[in-house]
Amino acid sequence: MVLSEVNPETGKRKRRYHSGYRTKREAEEARTELLARMDAAMYVPPSSLTVGEYLTEKWLPAVESTLRPATFRTYRLTIEAYVLSRIGRRPLQALTPDMLNALYGKLRTEGGKQGRPLSARTVLSVHRVLRKALQDGLRWGYVTRNVADAAMPPNARTHELRVWDAEELRQFLDYVAEDRLSAMWFVFASTGMRRGEVLGLRWRDVDLDESQLAVRQTLLAFGGELHFGEPKTKSGRRQIALDSATVASLRAHRKRQMEERLRAGPAWADSGLVFTDEVGNPLHPDGVTRTSAARAREAGQPRIRLHDLRHGWATLALKAGVH
Repeated sequence: MVLSEVNPETGKRKRRYHSGYRTKREAEEARTELLARMDAAMYVPPSSLTVGEYLTEKWLPAVESTLRPATFRTYRLTIEAYVLSRIGRRPLQALTPDMLNALYGKLRTEGGKQGRPLSARTVLSVHRVLRKALQDGLRWGYVTRNVADAAMPPNARTHELRVWDAEELRQFLDYVAEDRLSAMWFVFASTGMRRGEVLGLRWRDVDLDESQLAVRQTLLAFGGELHFGEPKTKSGRRQIALDSATVASLRAHRKRQMEERLRAGPAWADSGLVFTDEVGNPLHPDGVTRTSAARAREAGQPRIRLHDLRHGWATLALKAGVH
């Protein structure tokens, strides 16, 4: 089937060929629909552009200036880690909801490192990136519909918030008092900082004499790699007052870290971070989460998420009359 359209800039008529129809009737029906789309200014010319080409050469460059650097990095890493190797070579206009459903299913079962399953929350994040990219592609005239709207991503289960009361928190802090990273648990428990904010904290952002610290950097893990970025929101860049117990813990931690640095010698990685491994490298967020769960279990405390420790601090602070 051949359709022609006029280029509004040159006034010249250009022919476009459409094929793949099994019968003449199918071709005629398709022709009628295409003509209607052209009349309604909804016609999208056939294109060999692939999903990967659209995402990396069209979409990402176009949206980069509109996004926070950390958000753009997350979009790019999501696409590189979970999309390109799986559906990147498929023609963009041939993408279907079934293909996306198959992608999500594959990611759920073996999309992680070394073929491990991905969490529903991570797969849902992949879906959201694709849905936004395809919605922009629809507005820009690359596709005729956003197939992600008809796909079925997994549901991320809502976590029921569980926080420790004051006595449970005290028992936990007593248990980890001799831990190499005891200061880190004090910071988590007494500041309400997010995991990435604590792990991205630098000594230059801490003023122990004034009993305060500044949140200016976060540490995130994505695609098997660690990345530093800015706080999640503008309000995330903030000053936090420290209580005397946390200040004392950080002083002891700094002394211990200096001793570790002397022992490591040239092997020390000078990251400037407050919380590191024994040779100065950043701590992996997932490892800290696992350690948190292990310490709580060893201390005999109810299991809570590390993120819930942040909410627990807020609850206790409000009860104590702290704004």
